Order: sequence, then C-alpha cells, then structure tokens
Amino acid sequence: MSAEVDFINKKEVHLRTLKQSGHVGFDSLPDQLVNKSVQNGFVFNVMCIGETGLGKSTLMDTLFNTSFESTPSPHTLPSVKLKAHTYELQESNVRLKLTICDTVGYGDQINKDDSFKAVVDYIDAQFENYLQEELKIKRSLVTCHDSRIHICLYFICPTGHGLKSLDLVCMKKLDSKVNIIPVIAKADTISKVELQRFKAKIIQELNSNGVHIYQFPTDDETVAETNSGMNSHIPFAVVGSTEFIKVGNKLIRARQYPWGTVQVENETHCDFVKLREMLIRTNMEDMREKTHTRHYELYRQKRLEQMGFSDVDSDNKPISFQQTFEAKRSNHLAELQAKEEEVRQMFVQRVKEKEAELKESEKDLHAKFEKLKRDHAEEKRKLEESRKALEEDYMDFQRRKQQLATAHHTLTLGKSKKK
Repeated sequence: MSAEVDFINKKEVHLRTLKQSGHVGFDSLPDQLVNKSVQNGFVFNVMCIGETGLGKSTLMDTLFNTSFESTPSPHTLPSVKLKAHTYELQESNVRLKLTICDTVGYGDQINKDDSFKAVVDYIDAQFENYLQEELKIKRSLVTCHDSRIHICLYFICPTGHGLKSLDLVCMKKLDSKVNIIPVIAKADTISKVELQRFKAKIIQELNSNGVHIYQFPTDDETVAETNSGMNSHIPFAVVGSTEFIKVGNKLIRARQYPWGTVQVENETHCDFVKLREMLIRTNMEDMREKTHTRHYELYRQKRLEQMGFSDVDSDNKPISFQQTFEAKRSNHLAELQAKEEEVRQMFVQRVKEKEAELKESEKDLHAKFEKLKRDHAEEKRKLEESRKALEEDYMDFQRRKQQLATAHHTLTLGKSKKK
C-alpha cells in the first residue's frame, strides 16, 4: 500500500496541462468562495496593549467609526487584566464579528516584571482553545468562535526618548505569537521633527533587540507598492477622537486645542488614515492568514511535540500520526503495567511488613499477658497467705478472749464463796 502511495505522489509531481474543448464553469469558483465567505461572515480580533490613558479605546472607536462604550480604567489595579468584548458590525452586506481585547492596568504597577505574562498567557490560551477544538473527534471549526488574536496594536507613550524596557521585553515575548504593529499614541503632543527622530529611534531599538514586527506583504502585485511604502512609516503616529467639528460644510473627527485643531483624518496631521488603510482596508485578510499559517502553526507544532508527536521517527523516516499514537499507546500501557507491578510489589511488601509488625505486637501482648498472669498469681498467693495469717491471728485472739473470760468468771466465783 505504501509503495502505491509513493508511486502516486511521484506521478503528481509531473502534472500535465490539458486544454478543454469548451467552457466547463469552474472559473466561477472565486465567486462561489466570495459568496460563501459573505454568508458565513468574518472574524477579526484586535488586542490593544499600552499603558492606561494612552487612548486605546478612543482609537478603536475612531478606527471602526462607532462607539464601543468602554469604561475608563483606574491606575490602581494590582495586576494586569485582559478584558475581551465581542461586537457584531455590518457594512453593506458584509458582517464582521469584531473582538477587542484590552490590557487593563498594563504598566501601572511599581514592579512591572510580570506585566507581559498575562498577555502571553491569554494569547496562548486562545491558541490552545482552537487546538483542542481541532483535536476533537466531532469538530465544529466553522461555527465555533475563533478567538485567536490577529493583530496586536502596541501603543507607545509619546516621550520622544525611545522605547521603555517594558515595551521591548513585551514585544520580544509576543513577536512569535502575534502580528505586532507599534503605534505612537497621542502623537499630537510632540512636534513633527521630534516625531521623525522618535520613529527612527524606535525602529533602531527594535532591530537591535531582535524584535520582529508585522510587515505588510509585498508579494501581491496589486498592493506591493503601497505596502512597501507603508512599511517605512511604521510605527504609525496616531491621534484618535470621538468629537466632530465643522470645517467648511463638513463634520470631521478632530481634537480642538486653544492653539488649533488636529484633524484625525488629515494625513499631514497624523498617520491615522495610513493605519486604517493598512489595518482594515488592505491587509486584514493577510493578518488573519498569517495568524493561522505562522503563529498558530508554530504553537501547534510545539504543543504536539510536547505531547510526543513528530513527523519523523528516530531514524529520520516519515511516520504517521497513527503510528506515533500507537507507539505512545503501547509505551503508555507498558508504563501502566510496570507501575501496576511496582504498586503491587509495594503493596505485598507493606502487607508483609504489617504482618511482621502484628506478629511482633502479638508476641509482646502474649508476654505481657503471661507476666500479668504471674503477677496475678503471686498477688493471689500473697493475699491467701495474708488471709491465713489473719485467720490464725483471729483464732488466737478468740482463744485468748475465751481464756480471759474463763479466768474472770473463776475469779468472780472465788470472791463470792469467801463472803
């Protein structure tokens, strides 16, 4: 059977290209795929990481042109907590199930050593949920909610002095698990010259520390030029706003200051339009695909290796999943039998030890019983002797008493005769 499969695989390498004599109709497959995808809807999961007060919720409201009605977070939380909220959005006839995961309390603690741990654990937990669904006998991958994070927007505090150590550590821990796009939050707080220097400093620090951020794909000719140019604008300097002001005859999103107005969708003011174009309108599907084919596959490979599964055996020959399972099952049964025998021997040994202890205790009890019997007999003998001695003393006392009574009577009679 294996020889036949190898033969078929070899035959498939050399495919013949044939021409049809007429129209068949499989050129409608792309349309069928689009219709099916629109019918099922789409899923997109965004994680926002950044310190409290950097405008993460505001930017999400601005990106998706809605209000998610998120509540402000305090700065006093003892640890980092992740809160995920899922929303149903619809644009034209396309439905999007959007999940926004916020890192509440991130960077607010005095000791920030473990601030990234909750984030890493959450991402791994979503991968694990999907993997467990895949491994089920009866799977429902189409209907189950895919909660794997497709993109992580990492909000950088606009200090102008480079990245904090927490930023570098966290992104380094996450770059193999999720697509990361760094964004400079509240970019209207620093000047354009400072902003360009800040961007260059961030990229230099990321490269020197080996942090791999998401790069917009350039293999598709239709978007290669645009994506290539946008890659040079990372990190995006963004401004978010839920307020609208009237400019001319139009209402636009903007932030009003005493010194002027920052227009959110004005590319000379900030990179919000670039971020929205790349994140939502151009590369959303690529982020979903990379999450599945790269990050999830890496997690799945590590987890299956931890379970003892591999594609090759000890001789570096291909091995099937079933063979690996049967080998693991045999090893497991052998281990169980060995463990059972070990437990049985341990039980027999403990029973023998307990029997020896009981025999020794029985011997001690017999010895104590014999000693008590001897002590009892000795006490009984002594009591008997004491009783006999007491009886003799009593008899002697009675005899003496009788003698005294007789003597007294004789004396009394003698005195009476004299009279």
